[in-house]
Amino acid sequence: MDIKSVILAAGKGTRMKSNLPKVLHEILGKALVGYVLDSVKHITNENFVIVGHHAEEVEKYVISHYENAKTVLQSPQLGTGHAVSMICPMLENYSGQVLILCGDTPLITEDTLKKFVEYHKENKSDITVMSAIFENPTNYGRIVRDSDNSLKCIVEEKDATLEQKAIKEVNAGIYCINWAKVKSAFSQLTSNNAQGEYYLTDIIEWGKKNGLSVNAYIMENNIETFGINSRVQLAEALKLLQKRINEKHMINGVTIVDPETTYISADTEIGQDTIIYPSTYIEGENKIGSNCKIGPMAHLRGGVEIGDYCKIGNFVEVKKAKIASHTNAGHLSYIGDSEIGSYVNIGAGTITANYNPLTKVKSKTVLEDNVKIGSNTVLVAPVKVEEGANVGALSVITKNIPAWALALTRSPLRVLSDWVKKQL
Repeated sequence: MDIKSVILAAGKGTRMKSNLPKVLHEILGKALVGYVLDSVKHITNENFVIVGHHAEEVEKYVISHYENAKTVLQSPQLGTGHAVSMICPMLENYSGQVLILCGDTPLITEDTLKKFVEYHKENKSDITVMSAIFENPTNYGRIVRDSDNSLKCIVEEKDATLEQKAIKEVNAGIYCINWAKVKSAFSQLTSNNAQGEYYLTDIIEWGKKNGLSVNAYIMENNIETFGINSRVQLAEALKLLQKRINEKHMINGVTIVDPETTYISADTEIGQDTIIYPSTYIEGENKIGSNCKIGPMAHLRGGVEIGDYCKIGNFVEVKKAKIASHTNAGHLSYIGDSEIGSYVNIGAGTITANYNPLTKVKSKTVLEDNVKIGSNTVLVAPVKVEEGANVGALSVITKNIPAWALALTRSPLRVLSDWVKKQL
């Protein structure tokens, strides 16, 4: 099935109380709109992100992270129906399906969207709305069905009768539409409402009037409808994602000692029999091998590849580094922009000084196989320590070290006998 997506991401998000566009607020190093784009990447062949508030910032994020996505400006922002109408000129001759989602719903999954699209296809539907069942449906638009179980209309809470308010099936805000049959609706929507906006929900009534097949698909897990409108909800979404991600890894053979204090990004792969100790925070894209020990209190900041049988210990921070198998960084170290070989031991307090604040350039540190770095060493990049070399504790390394050499920069030890007594 030929499917394109439209992701609504033009809103300001007033309740976030932020200069940052709502959809660019992050969970575990990924923007909210990034989660939505990830959920459709194996379903759609082209994605349109509707931007408005701080459009340039959102456009920069989308273009730099997603090759099959483009942004479309909505200015002024006149409602959700108006937002979708922005793509009409680009899809004038398109005859496939269009999936419409909100850019602030990071919990929606690819699996749910696949089932939704399949339902739309099997029922030969022209408009399908995703719905959810809530025991307390307050503040949601209610799904009202016809006698044949098709979707009759969506009634907002403020407009609902007492009988309609008792309905527990609500609008989840995701649509799949037959573009060729529905596109003309977007030029016929009206703004005769209290907000003076063009609502996407009005295409339901339009579809019924025009004899189209209009249905609602009930999603299995209503948590996936969770939208972010405040910092409180951002934190709630983080905890929900944390639980989902940690359980996935544990099912796949990873030991997480304390799931409540362990945060792992959705883009991190972890091999079997690896142990993640408490208070570990892993963000961005990473790949961790099998039989590793990570933490406690370790921080992986993204772009990290760790081989099998490695140890990244307490208070170790790693960023944009490739670490081969059987290598240990036990504690209190920073490893950034680095390539580390196998059987390397990095002593406590080691720092890769990779950033030049004058040129703004980050340079690379290379430690080849079997290198040993003493405690409290500073490796000033760009620098290479060749195979088997040892670096003594308290050294500052500014030049390449040849294989199997010993490098030392510490000052000679001086002992002044009875110095303390002479001061008394």
